[in-house]
Amino acid sequence: MNQPVKIGIIMGSKSDLPVMQDAADVLKELGVAFELTIVSAHRTPERMFSYAKSAAERGLKVIIAGAGGAAHLPGMVASLTHLPVIGVPIKSSNSIDGWDSVLSILQMPNGIPVATVALNAAKNAGILAAQILAVGDESLVQNLIQYKNELARKVEESAAEMKQEGFNCDF
Repeated sequence: MNQPVKIGIIMGSKSDLPVMQDAADVLKELGVAFELTIVSAHRTPERMFSYAKSAAERGLKVIIAGAGGAAHLPGMVASLTHLPVIGVPIKSSNSIDGWDSVLSILQMPNGIPVATVALNAAKNAGILAAQILAVGDESLVQNLIQYKNELARKVEESAAEMKQEGFNCDF
């Protein structure tokens, strides 16, 4: 991609990559440039401060932050930047069924919002980030429309297959 990077994808550890890869994949599909790195709120707080405070001047417009367990990364990053932050709660090995991550990201104090997607839903975070950028980018609007039309086509195709298999799919 030869366009300026506009979305930052960060995660607390490399073990989060299998989940966060979904955000990267959908952004590639939509033609949106991104960067992806590890920034731990607990193990590398200075790196987190530096990343968040320099994000806007580096051209980022949206940050997607994935974290498991205590999941402080999205909220801490949101407290350090004016950019929109989308939190991805991750069910990690030390997670309490993922609920600790969901609640840590969801229950932000007034004044420090973090848009929160479902547990392990990095793909939705990528789509939401692209939708935020699309407000000022007509070509990205068209890519999103095409993407959603493809989702609809797949549903219609599945319904037709079920009808051929004898299911009553008429309504």
